[in-house]
Amino acid sequence: MTELVLRGRVVTPSGIIDNGWIAVAGGTISAVGNGNSPSAAETQDFGPAWLLPGAVDGQTHAGSQIGFPGMAPTTKAAVIGGVTTIVDMPYDHPIPVTTAPVLREKVSAIHQYAVCDVALYGTVPPKPDPADIRALIDLGVCAFKISSFEAHPDRFPRIDNAATLTLLQALEGTGLPLGLHNEDQEIVAHATKLLKEAGKSGAEFHSQSRPPVAELAATSTFLQLAASTEAHAHIVHISIPEGFEMVKAYRAHGRQATAEMCVHYLLFDAGADMPRLKGLLKVNPPIRPGQREALWQVLEDGLCSFVSSDHSAWPLERKTSASIFDAAAGMPGLETMLPAFFTAAAKRKGDADAALMTADYLSDRPARFFGLSGKGRIAPAFDADIAVLAPDPYVYDAGANPDGPGWSAYDGMAFSVRPSATFVRGRMVFDGMAVTGTPGYGCYVPRHG
Repeated sequence: MTELVLRGRVVTPSGIIDNGWIAVAGGTISAVGNGNSPSAAETQDFGPAWLLPGAVDGQTHAGSQIGFPGMAPTTKAAVIGGVTTIVDMPYDHPIPVTTAPVLREKVSAIHQYAVCDVALYGTVPPKPDPADIRALIDLGVCAFKISSFEAHPDRFPRIDNAATLTLLQALEGTGLPLGLHNEDQEIVAHATKLLKEAGKSGAEFHSQSRPPVAELAATSTFLQLAASTEAHAHIVHISIPEGFEMVKAYRAHGRQATAEMCVHYLLFDAGADMPRLKGLLKVNPPIRPGQREALWQVLEDGLCSFVSSDHSAWPLERKTSASIFDAAAGMPGLETMLPAFFTAAAKRKGDADAALMTADYLSDRPARFFGLSGKGRIAPAFDADIAVLAPDPYVYDAGANPDGPGWSAYDGMAFSVRPSATFVRGRMVFDGMAVTGTPGYGCYVPRHG
C-alpha cells in the first residue's frame, strides 16, 4: 500500500519529471511518475520545488570535539540542509576508530543520537594491526582514511609510508577506498616556521604556510605507494587542478585512483574572501587564491569523484585567534552544501542542469563510491531519502539553527533555493522550519559492495 506521495519537479538519473510524483511504501520508493499519482494515505504537493535525492555528504566530522554525542547536532544540521546520509570521518575525540569495540560504540551512538543515516570510515594507528583492519571491514566501514600530516599525535596521527603500504596491501581485494589527508609534514612545518619568524601570522598567509607543493608531494607519494598494490587510493580533498590531473594520470595507467572536491573550494577565493573572513575560512588544505574557476572546470571535465562538505563545526572561539596558526582548521558546511552548490551551478548552467548536476555529484556519485546500496537516487526500490529545494531565494543565517555553532563562512550568502523539507526513508525529519526527526531514527549504513 502506498503510504506517501510527494509531488514536485522530480530529479531522476534519467532526467527531470515536471509535475512528477514519488510514491513511498515501507520507507522505500515504490514508483515514480508524472501526471495522476497513486492514491495514498498522505500526499504532499511541493508545487514548483525540486525533489532531489537526499544528499550523501561523504566527509563530515561529527565526533571530533565532543565525542560521539556530536552525532546529534551534526545530523540535525544535515537534515536542515537536505542531507540524508553522512559519511563520518574516524578522528573522534578522544580516540579514533581503529578497533571493532570503538566502532561498535560509535554505531551505538548513531542509534541513540542521529536523525539521519550514517556510514562510517575507519582508520589505523601508526603501527597498523591487520586483525583490527579486518574486523573493521567485517563490521561494514565504507572506507579507511589516514593522514600524511599529524594534527594530533593520538586522535589524528601521521601514518608513515611503511604503515600506509601495510594498510594498502590489507585492503587489496576488498573494494574499500583508502582516503588520504594529503599534506607533507616537513614542507608545512618548514613553511610555517619561516612565516612565524618573519612575523607573518595573518589569515592571508595561511595558503603560503601550506603551499601547493605540500599537497602535490603527499599526493604523488601516496599514489605511487598504491600503484605497487591493487588497492584503491583516494584523495579526500584537493585544492588545485594539478592534483586532479595527477590522479587522472594514475587512472590512465590502470590504477584505482580517485579524488574528491570539497564544496568550499568551489564557492570561495582566498584572495577575496580570506581578508574578510579570516580564521572562519581556515581549512586544510587551504582555499587558494585564483583557483575557483579552474576547479569548476575539473567538475565539468569529470575528474572529480563527488563533492563533500568536510563539515567541522568548531566553536567560534577556536576560529578567532589573533594568529591564523592558532585557529582551528575546518568549518561547518552541512546546512549550506546543497543550496550553495545548486545556486553556483545554476549561475553557470541554468536551473535544470544544476538540478541534475547536484543530484549526480552530491547524491548518486558518493552513494556508489561508498557502496551504500539503496541510497543516492530517486528510483524504485531505493530508500525514500528526499531533499525538497524550493525556488525561494533567501539569505543564509548561521544563527537560525539553535543546535549549530552560531557562525559560518556562508553567513549572509544569498542562495537561489531553500531546503524546505527533508525525508529520510519516507519520514519527514525537517519541515522547512525545524527538525522534526527524533534522535535515534538515523541508522548505521554499512558498505554493501
